[in-house]
Amino acid sequence: MEYNSIFARSFSSHDKKKLGYCGAFVGCFVIAFTICTLLNPYLDPLPLLNLRVSAGAGLKIIMTDQETSQLHQIDIQTKEIKPICDTSEPLSDICEMTGDIRIHGNSSTVFVIMNTTTTTSNKNTTSWRIRPYARKGDMIAMGVVQEFTIKLIAAAANQLLQEIPTCTHHHSVPGLVFSTSGFIGNLFHDFTDVLIPLFLTSREFDGQVKFLVTNKQSWWINKYKQVLRKLSNYEVIDIDREPGVHCFPRMVVGLKHHKEFSIEPLRSPYSMKDLREFLRGAYSLEREEGVIIRDGAAGKRPRLLIISRKRTRLLLNEGEIVTMATGLGFEVVLTDADVNTNLTRFANLVNSCDVMMGVHGAGLTNMVFLPENAIVIQILPLGGMEFLARLDFGDPAQDMNLRYLEYQIGEEESSLRQEYPAGHQVFTDPDSIKKKGWLPFQVVYLDKQNMTLDVGRFRATLLEALNLLH
Repeated sequence: MEYNSIFARSFSSHDKKKLGYCGAFVGCFVIAFTICTLLNPYLDPLPLLNLRVSAGAGLKIIMTDQETSQLHQIDIQTKEIKPICDTSEPLSDICEMTGDIRIHGNSSTVFVIMNTTTTTSNKNTTSWRIRPYARKGDMIAMGVVQEFTIKLIAAAANQLLQEIPTCTHHHSVPGLVFSTSGFIGNLFHDFTDVLIPLFLTSREFDGQVKFLVTNKQSWWINKYKQVLRKLSNYEVIDIDREPGVHCFPRMVVGLKHHKEFSIEPLRSPYSMKDLREFLRGAYSLEREEGVIIRDGAAGKRPRLLIISRKRTRLLLNEGEIVTMATGLGFEVVLTDADVNTNLTRFANLVNSCDVMMGVHGAGLTNMVFLPENAIVIQILPLGGMEFLARLDFGDPAQDMNLRYLEYQIGEEESSLRQEYPAGHQVFTDPDSIKKKGWLPFQVVYLDKQNMTLDVGRFRATLLEALNLLH
């Protein structure tokens, strides 16, 4: 006590006053520090600041513009993020990113702005080149697809003005970049390469996503407008023609792809059944299930749809087939479709049928509009294409809960017998043609070959279809 009194008296009144100010300052600092520490978990990251020293004005704190403040949309607490691009799939590359994403359409560049504390698991990769079309490995298809560059940009203050473009359009929903090039215009590739992958990739957004289309074909967008409008609540953006910079909180470049004309349900929350239900809604299709024939009961005749071809792989005796099928009890519909066909009307026609038959080709893709438990009959030309036929249409039909039948023509039913002598390798060894490459195989077996079905033999296939409808 005496010691404390002596210690206090050793200061002058001026010194005591100074000590009081210092004590107050220290006390305020401690209180402020304590409050910040307690509240820190509840505070958002502070916007990035530029610090500049100005003569005569002291230290100025200058806030950056609105776009720069968005750099912190990536959580500052996150030390590592997943790789942005997955290039491991055999048929498609896809990039998924969240945060401050900026796309410059004219240069086909996507900028992913990252704060300096965030890293990727692959620290050596800071950019990717992606062609957003699900036919990777096919040089012909991919050669006409626009390539996009995805670049990671660290949000260091000295880089902002130099490398990061300023936003001209702000979007509050995710963006999805894909191409309408490649093999579009062929119905099979429209679904296999674009529409099914687009469904897989965008369905989770429940319409709250904007489609950024590269290589945009207006006729294609118009043809499939019912599908696009049901997947997105917004107008399609022709990103190649956009001079500005569009900024998104999330973006996907590329489309998910599982296998030819189908979905693997173990890799997705969706299945081909979900896709068909989606299409039924998009095109207002009435029938959910095919007809059931009951023995001894008079009812509606089952409808047989024959997909007619006009250029290659023609059925040369369609009239005989129609007559025979009608005699078996079918109501026969003979029709063809091309790129200009009104898809809404054609989808409803297909949906009204119970059996659909056609030669291996894009026309069989219309099976997506058939009612549940309908039957698909694929006619296989010569050429040893059983595996291809199964891959493209057989397995997908079963994935759609449709019944599937095949009819393989014989040598006597093929027009190739007028082109080549008996015993030629075209008949005896199709594999030797395959070894020459896809183009020689296509020319011989797909482009040059027409068929005259043995009506008596094909009758057994139609009877099997009738039996399945009972």
